[in-house]
Amino acid sequence: MTRRISTGSPFEDQIGYSRAVVADGWVFVAGTTGYDYATMTMPESIEEQCRNTLDTIARALEEAGASLDDVVRVRYIVPDPAEWPRCWPITSAAFANARPAATMIAAALQEPAMKIEIEVTARCPAG
Repeated sequence: MTRRISTGSPFEDQIGYSRAVVADGWVFVAGTTGYDYATMTMPESIEEQCRNTLDTIARALEEAGASLDDVVRVRYIVPDPAEWPRCWPITSAAFANARPAATMIAAALQEPAMKIEIEVTARCPAG
């Protein structure tokens, strides 16, 4: 059985994707950026965008029956790799227990204001 999770972001309908998909005990969370989806605003700093991104991911995981502690794989995408180290304390705290396999990729994002995009794969806890 496959279950799809939405955050209500207008991008999900416009582009045609789900924030997360739960299938066979796995949770796949799509590339998520730093928008505050309640206000549809984007903070200026990469640190605040990183926090918003991880909060959105945590909510999607919770709805799926998992948490950041269940993440086994994470991909970080940043347009400016020089800014990436400013996120390390935030990501280190978020994944202190999970310690997932991780990759950072430098690439342009959908909008110039976006400074980080994160996607994760998690395994739902048994039970």
